Amino acid sequence: MASLVEKVNTLINASLHSIVDKALQQNSVAVMDEYIRQAEKNLEALEDSAATVGGTVRTLKRKYEEFSQAAEKLDRDIDTLVIKGKDDLAAAAQAELNTKQQLAQEYYEQWQQQEQQYQSMLDMRVKLEGRLTAIRQEREHLRALIELTEAKKVTTKTIKSLDNLADVGDKEISSLADQIRGRLDTEDARLDMATRNISDQIDEAVRSGEIDRQLEERRRRLLGSSGGAGAGDESAGAAGESAGG
Repeated sequence: MASLVEKVNTLINASLHSIVDKALQQNSVAVMDEYIRQAEKNLEALEDSAATVGGTVRTLKRKYEEFSQAAEKLDRDIDTLVIKGKDDLAAAAQAELNTKQQLAQEYYEQWQQQEQQYQSMLDMRVKLEGRLTAIRQEREHLRALIELTEAKKVTTKTIKSLDNLADVGDKEISSLADQIRGRLDTEDARLDMATRNISDQIDEAVRSGEIDRQLEERRRRLLGSSGGAGAGDESAGAAGESAGG
């Protein structure tokens, strides 16, 4: 997994300007074709891995919910046992409750970790697809530019980059070079914005999951104590005794 992520990040962060300049230097789009092959290969592997992680996320979430629901039911059963004076059964049930709550918490933490990794992989997929689309489009433009420069015998000027093309003195060639350079700059800016936003999006997703959990706990507590003021007073008294102890 780590190796795949490193390869994908290398492809995402590759300078499209450098790839285009190298293609011009070689007077061939072969270097762009190689990038496209590598990007397609790793994009497919990334999609497979993301699907696996996504499945794990769903499994962990389901396990967390199962143990949480079981713990809630067991918690209610303990109250019933205590009221009926069945202390031995209540003690055994409490021990089981502690175990289920611990497992629920472990599943929750694993779920959140995997969710973060899953979202990161989805973001990498989007960014790699964007780079792949950009290089495919520029391949055709660059191929036409190379053919044009050959036709006009400009290659004798030893063109090695888009910057050199801007100085060849041919308006049509210079215009094509400027257009390619402008699109590459736009793609780089788009990647930069995506990179800056993804960490904030992941943090927000994790925080929203924690907030949902906290609100659900508060909702259960409030609804559970709404049966009467007496129950609320007992809870308050118990909390006071606990704090005093």
